[in-house]
Amino acid sequence: MSTHLLLINPNTSPEVTADVAESARRVVSPGTVVTAVNPEHGPAVIDGAYDKALATYGLVEEMQRAEREEDYDAYVIACFGDPGLDAAKELTDKPVVGIAEAAIMVSAFLGARFSIVSTLPRAQERLRRLAELNGAGARLASVRTTDLGVLAFHEDPEGTLDVLEAAGAEAIREDGAEVLVLGCAGMTGLAGRLSERLGVPVVDPVEAASRVAESLVALRYSTSKANTYQAPTEKVYR
Repeated sequence: MSTHLLLINPNTSPEVTADVAESARRVVSPGTVVTAVNPEHGPAVIDGAYDKALATYGLVEEMQRAEREEDYDAYVIACFGDPGLDAAKELTDKPVVGIAEAAIMVSAFLGARFSIVSTLPRAQERLRRLAELNGAGARLASVRTTDLGVLAFHEDPEGTLDVLEAAGAEAIREDGAEVLVLGCAGMTGLAGRLSERLGVPVVDPVEAASRVAESLVALRYSTSKANTYQAPTEKVYR
């Protein structure tokens, strides 16, 4: 029986949704089915706390619809800020994997210290906190940003690859990074070429999360409901 993964892109950009679906399909096992969706309403891109807050509602709606109407085996939250990840885990006992969560953890298998290469400078502090949240603060060499918005990676992949190479080279040379993690879902599909240019492992978060989610299904693991991720308590919502 095949595994069916649902990738939820929390922003409303169909271009990004198509890109993450393509990346996931490229790395999952034969027979694994990948579906990718995004909310109809919300920010076109997520590049700050305000956008993240607005996008979370649409993400939760997509999770609720999927649980009610479909039979997916696992979910991937396809935004590097992992918006709504804890809420999504409350809504199902199936595996739910955030792409930042997966990429940061996978980096530990590949080198002692890693750097995140991401988008705008305003994201630096939030990404440091995200590494700490995932237990990787001590391994984080740096966060390097590029002044590129999320959609730039889709619109000009060749130009953005050069920018990522420059930022990655600085992280390796100046910060001691041994592994690079791409800190945006919009960067998906560039990791292999960037790794060839820089000579270090580069983790594509969409690819990493898709394979982790697929593996959790194969291992028959589920999200614990013992305490933290119990289903929401009954209450009135207005």
